[in-house]
Amino acid sequence: MDGGGKELGRPAPSGGGVAVWTLVVSNLAYLVFLLCQYHINRRRCDKSSVTRGRPDAKGDALSPDAVINLDGDPTMYEAFWREAGERAAAVIPGWWGVSYFSNAGGLCWYLEPELEREVRRVHRLVGNAMADGYHLVVGTGTTQLFQAAMYALAPTSTDRPVGVVSPAPYYSTDLLLSGYYRWAGDANAFHGDHGGENIELVVSPNNPDGAIREAVLSSDSSKGKAIHDLVYYWPQYTPITSPAVHDIMLFTMSKLSGHGGTRLGWALVKDSDVAKKMVYFVYGSTIGVSKDSQLRAAKILGVVSDAYEPGPGDGTQLRLFDFARRRTGERWRALRAAVAATGTFSLPDEITGYCNFTKQTVAAYPAFAWLRCHKDGVEDCAEFLRGHGIVARGGEQFGGDARCVRVNMLDRDAVFNVLIQRLSSIT
Repeated sequence: MDGGGKELGRPAPSGGGVAVWTLVVSNLAYLVFLLCQYHINRRRCDKSSVTRGRPDAKGDALSPDAVINLDGDPTMYEAFWREAGERAAAVIPGWWGVSYFSNAGGLCWYLEPELEREVRRVHRLVGNAMADGYHLVVGTGTTQLFQAAMYALAPTSTDRPVGVVSPAPYYSTDLLLSGYYRWAGDANAFHGDHGGENIELVVSPNNPDGAIREAVLSSDSSKGKAIHDLVYYWPQYTPITSPAVHDIMLFTMSKLSGHGGTRLGWALVKDSDVAKKMVYFVYGSTIGVSKDSQLRAAKILGVVSDAYEPGPGDGTQLRLFDFARRRTGERWRALRAAVAATGTFSLPDEITGYCNFTKQTVAAYPAFAWLRCHKDGVEDCAEFLRGHGIVARGGEQFGGDARCVRVNMLDRDAVFNVLIQRLSSIT
C-alpha cells in the first residue's frame, strides 16, 4: 500500500497494528450489513416512492404519495449556503494537496493549518469548548473519531475487551466492533464487570432525545473513562452555558454547518498520548483525512466566524447560527402545536437556559425530536408511522421504548411540511 507505515516512519503503539486492521475489516463487514438493511427497508416501503426531500435541489413540493424519510439528513442548511453563494466557495488548485503530509512534525501530521486555525477560532467565538491547551485530531466524521478514541482508551494488557456503555436512549452502539472493546449496555444499569474498567460515551445534547447529559461513571475513578460527543453543543440547538473542558470532546461539520457530505469531524484531546493513539488509528484506517475536505471545512468555518466578528465587511454577512436557530425554532413550535392538537403523541418538555453566546435566555431546539405514540394498540411507533408514509428510526434501536421514534428536524422545508400535515391528520 502506498504511503504505508514504514514509509511514514511512525511506530505503532504496542499491539496496535492488529487491532486497527481488525477494525477496518469489521467495519467493512458492517457496511455490507447496512447496505443489505437499506435494500430491505426499501422493499418494506410498499410501492410508494421514498424521498429524503430531494425531488430537486431547490426542495419543490413532494408528490402526495411520497414516503418521507426522516432518518437524519441535515439538508435544512442547504438554503443558507445557497444564499451565501461564492462567499463559501473553496477553489482547489490541481497542484495542491499532493503530499500525504500537512505538518510532518506535528502531532496530527495530516491536519491542515487553515482548518486548525478556523476550528479553534469558532470555538473561541461560540464559547462551547475550551480549545486552547488541547490537541486537535481530525477524522472522517465523528464515527471514525469515536473508534479512534475507544482504541486509544482501551487497555492492551487484558485478553478481554473493555466494556463500552452509554445511558439509554443512546446512539452509535452498532459500530463498536473490535477485539479491544465491546458494547456493554446502558450505563445506568452498569454493575461493574471487566475489573470495573469501562468507556462511557456521553452525548450532550443527547441523540436521540436532546437531553443534557453528564457522565454516569466518574472518569476520576477506576470504573470509567469518558468520551464526550458534543456535536450538538452549538447555539442553534441548545443554550451555551459554559465552555466544555472534558478529556476528549468530539465535533463535526454535519451538525455545525450541515455539511454531512464533507465527512469531517474533529476531537479536542487533553492528553498527548491519547491524541497520538487516535492519530495512529486514523492513519491505520484511512492514512489521514482528505485535504480537500479539510480545505472546504476551513472555508465554511471562516464564513461562519467572519459574520460574527467585526471587520471590513459590507454589513450583509449571513449569520449561520441566527438562520439555523430561527428555522429550528419555527419547526419546533409547529411540531409541538401539531402534537398537542392530535392528542396521539407527546414530546419531551421544552428546556430553557441562559446562553452565553446570544446573551439571553433561550429555549433548546434539538436536531431530533423524540416522539412518543400513545395510541391504543400501537406498540411499535415506527411501524405505525410507516403506515402513514413517515419513515423514522424506532426507539428500540437506541435502547429505548419501541413506542418512541427519532424524527429528524433538519430536513428540507418540503419534507418537514409534509411531516406536520401527516401528523396532524392522525387521531
